[in-house]
Amino acid sequence: MKLPRGDIVKKINLVPRGIALGILLVLMPVLAWRAARADTVHSEERKVTQLAAGVYEIRHKDPSPGWTNGNTTVIIGEREVLVVDSGELSYVAQEDISQIRQWTSKPVRYLVNTDWHQEHNGGNKDYMDAFPGLAILAHPETLSRIAEIGPMLSGAMLNDTAPTHEKLTHRLETGKTDDGQPLTEEQRKQTAARLAQLSQFMDAARTFSFQLPTLTFEHELVIDLGGREVRLMHPGRGNTAGDVVAYLPKEKILVTGDLLVSPVPYGFSGYPVECIETLRKMDRLDADTIVPGHGDVMRDKAFLRLVIDTMTSVVEQVHEQIRVKGDPSLDEVKKSMDLKPFREKFARGDGNSARFFDVSVADKFVELAYYEAKQR
Repeated sequence: MKLPRGDIVKKINLVPRGIALGILLVLMPVLAWRAARADTVHSEERKVTQLAAGVYEIRHKDPSPGWTNGNTTVIIGEREVLVVDSGELSYVAQEDISQIRQWTSKPVRYLVNTDWHQEHNGGNKDYMDAFPGLAILAHPETLSRIAEIGPMLSGAMLNDTAPTHEKLTHRLETGKTDDGQPLTEEQRKQTAARLAQLSQFMDAARTFSFQLPTLTFEHELVIDLGGREVRLMHPGRGNTAGDVVAYLPKEKILVTGDLLVSPVPYGFSGYPVECIETLRKMDRLDADTIVPGHGDVMRDKAFLRLVIDTMTSVVEQVHEQIRVKGDPSLDEVKKSMDLKPFREKFARGDGNSARFFDVSVADKFVELAYYEAKQR
């Protein structure tokens, strides 16, 4: 998916649901796939990490800069298999399905969608076709949003990527950069590689067919895969209204979906106050391995706690500004924020991460917290 525009998502999440749906349906094709260019979680290659015997995390190669594929987790029991998140498009899911069949001959019986964003459920139909009898599990809010958005996704993806495809094609045909300079051999190779990636993405978008979850749960569902227990939980609203996590108590593994994203959190949508409590519930789980929705596997809770502290500071600072000043403007509140210590901790000297923090947290998450506070 591409990161949504925070100014639109803020309005969608905070207005009454019926009005929000109208806004969403009108604006999604134009805005929902627009991204901040400094996406620090862009992955250049597919990477598989074994978390425990029979438990694997797949970090996918992203289709092009600005677009992101979510992580997939494969959990193999003595009897059957559960998969968390199905990737963005068919070719991603197909590669994962082939990988799973190399690991085990057991069937995938359960597929979990951690939220409604496409990179967590775009491969649902491929799993359904590959594994008859599959149950696709999600929160009811996730089912509702996929049903609303699914029919529009193919056109939205193609509309968003067509201009870039045309520009790259023209660049190769003319042998010139956008400012008319001859392409170097390295620039030609890079352009050709980007065009091939984008063409693959667009081919899959043309034939994209969404598949709804087949089974929903409100709070918790415990699944026995045969000698391996998986607890699916909706700990509360956070990044979306229907976030789901998967927890393996014996292995102490927590799969968070986009409630946790590294190396810099996504602050473009969600429910700030509730998100903090949701993350605190996750922190209370006995887990020493965490699979985020995007980014590398974590081996402790340090990043989770940093995100909690950051969000808590944002909300407290926003509320204090409103308490002291009565009715400050959003610009006044943003100018008063002191987030430099958190920026430095997330960026760790990396300029792209620092710039992404400025957009995602210092700008958009502050905006979310401000409008949420104004409604209280």
